[in-house]
Amino acid sequence: MKLWAISDLHVGYAENRHAIQEIPAHPDDWLILAGDLGETTVHLRFVFEVLRKRFRRLVWAPGNHELWTVPSIETLRGVAKYEALVATCREYGVLTPEDPYELFDDGVRPHLIVPLFTLYDYSFCPEGMTPEEARAWAREEGLECVDEHLLHPDPYDSRELWCAARCAESEARLAQALSTHAGPTVLINHFPLMAELARTPRIPRFSIWCGTHRTADWHRRFAASVVVSGHLHIRKTQVVDGVRFEEVSLGYPQQWRRMHPHARLRQILPVPDA
Repeated sequence: MKLWAISDLHVGYAENRHAIQEIPAHPDDWLILAGDLGETTVHLRFVFEVLRKRFRRLVWAPGNHELWTVPSIETLRGVAKYEALVATCREYGVLTPEDPYELFDDGVRPHLIVPLFTLYDYSFCPEGMTPEEARAWAREEGLECVDEHLLHPDPYDSRELWCAARCAESEARLAQALSTHAGPTVLINHFPLMAELARTPRIPRFSIWCGTHRTADWHRRFAASVVVSGHLHIRKTQVVDGVRFEEVSLGYPQQWRRMHPHARLRQILPVPDA
């Protein structure tokens, strides 16, 4: 049995929908979907309809795109939108950040599978900046994430306050889970857990929409063997403090067109051969 991962499916694009339909079946394996499947509940349903028949278990962590409230399509905002997405996942038996963590045995040892939702708080910026200053710093380079217009934090007053609440809740749940689970974890989050892993060379100031310093030591604190993320659209494997970090984005059509269908998934467990 294997654990696979992919993120940033962006099935609002017809080419991406076709790419998802080409993913081969692994009926004995689990698949992590690490966010940005699309922008609407309809997009989530499309992905689940296609992939739930091809894998034993699906695991989902939300990206920023799923949390958008797209004008004229959906009206739910913030926490209400997130809760509606979780409800859709449960219709299809998909594991979410709101469900009890489950164990995956890779044939060597059981790993606790931990889907997370942490959001971001603009702290991946030069030290000492406030969120307002960080956004102004990004605008100096002509950058403004669409989240600023479509990702609403309701009922929180700001995205950074929602992020703080999500991080506190996740820390408490992880601490409780690890009081009874002595083995390793697989941490799954759409956003990179560390600022040094959130580098986008072509648009470096986009980093402010990429995570929070609150999670910087979670791979050590919470016994991670692997950390899975997306968001950057830069597929790569990095090792930090002896922990493997996997960025597993598919991305937009121009970013994956030359990728073989069998290469679109990243093997997480067992540890793939080099």
